[in-house]
Amino acid sequence: MTDFDPANFANYGPKEFAQLVKSTPDDKIAEVMSGDLRGKVLSEVFGRMPSLFRADRAGATNAVIHWNITGRPDGGTDTYEIAIADGACAVNETPQHDPKLSLTMGPVEFLKIVSGGANPVMLFMTGKLKAKGDLGLAANIANLFDIPKA
Repeated sequence: MTDFDPANFANYGPKEFAQLVKSTPDDKIAEVMSGDLRGKVLSEVFGRMPSLFRADRAGATNAVIHWNITGRPDGGTDTYEIAIADGACAVNETPQHDPKLSLTMGPVEFLKIVSGGANPVMLFMTGKLKAKGDLGLAANIANLFDIPKA
């Protein structure tokens, strides 16, 4: 499990994925995420979010969150929408609602956050993560998901 190969991501559980991200140099992650496999990586990660959602911690949270991952090969940004409502989490690859919170980050920072390998507050403080909207929700978002630790 030393090669950051998106073709095998479906075979990895959350903990194995977290270990893979942790053990891969940032420049290798950036290389993969600026190429043809970027969409596969993002689809796999976002596809897992509903199963990692912790309804028991969400309480009455109802929110739409847009995740903007910069650094697309064409210079653009991929935006995924997470809708949290009535104790459930749904993911849309195409945003359909106005967000309560919008998060913008590079692909390396994104993978480190979702694999438990980065502190979102520190990334925010250093400008590597930008948050617009409900900052209280932003500070609590990690608690809403069962993020694996590598």
